[in-house]
Amino acid sequence: MRNALFATSAVLLAMAAPAIVQPVAAQNAPVEVRVDRLEKEMRAVQRKVFPAGTPIEAEITRPTTPTVAPGSPASTPIADLTARVGALESQLASITGQVEENSYKLRQLEAAFTKYKAENDARLAEPAPVAPAVSVPVTPTPTAAAPKPAAPKPAAAAPVASEARKAAVAAVERPDTGDAAGDAYNYGFRLWDAKFYPEAQGQLKATVEKYGSSPVASKAQNLLGRAYLDDGKPALASVAFYENYQKRPRGDRAADSLTYLGEALIQLKKPADACKVYQELEQVYGESLSNSLRGMMTAGRAKAKCS
Repeated sequence: MRNALFATSAVLLAMAAPAIVQPVAAQNAPVEVRVDRLEKEMRAVQRKVFPAGTPIEAEITRPTTPTVAPGSPASTPIADLTARVGALESQLASITGQVEENSYKLRQLEAAFTKYKAENDARLAEPAPVAPAVSVPVTPTPTAAAPKPAAPKPAAAAPVASEARKAAVAAVERPDTGDAAGDAYNYGFRLWDAKFYPEAQGQLKATVEKYGSSPVASKAQNLLGRAYLDDGKPALASVAFYENYQKRPRGDRAADSLTYLGEALIQLKKPADACKVYQELEQVYGESLSNSLRGMMTAGRAKAKCS
């Protein structure tokens, strides 16, 4: 870009009258310094905005030349070039400020989630209290014969229930359309829809692990979070929802996961964090939110008493 600007300046200087050669050369030095600094800053912004892609070249157009009144001196080529560089510097400052603001918001959300995730992990790691065994003393009767041991209760009830559940799960049809990733997700959906939540969790988790790079992963991870939430496990649900939003922010169910993350945080008695999630949801997805998700967000804000 700098070579193009200097080439344009050289052509215009060659066409200018000899009387203005010395003033133009004197003005060219600060413009060259500004252009060089501007290129360095633009490359730094591009590396931050496009860390894994190809930077987009900025399109700089010459500002519309104002009508010059008769008798007014025409602007010099360097003055015109300086005005264009000044406009580009203003655009760069605006872009840099927006990048810094977005980075700050992301750091806030990640810090808040890391905090409550650590608290949830610590709470889950605590062993459940075990009720102490209570022994009832028995006073023997001298004349009574020793009591016979009670016959053990039949243990057929649990296996029968387990077998019945296995049979019910087996009755859920496995789709076979030739699309392996889609079939895996749809089978997990059918298990969840039949309220076999533990089985659905295992199926959906395996689907995400195997087809994490597939477009179906966003739907599978979101449904995994819902299966945890419906199973009364909001801590695991919050992790599944947050990871889906963080790893696949443009996935089919990214906005859904952020919405349900707010619900999971409310169940975990984290209303302040839920309000931050709803704020992020509004800022990132805004008008693209469906009516159902916007309704959930409105209800969630009311429950969390967001300001």
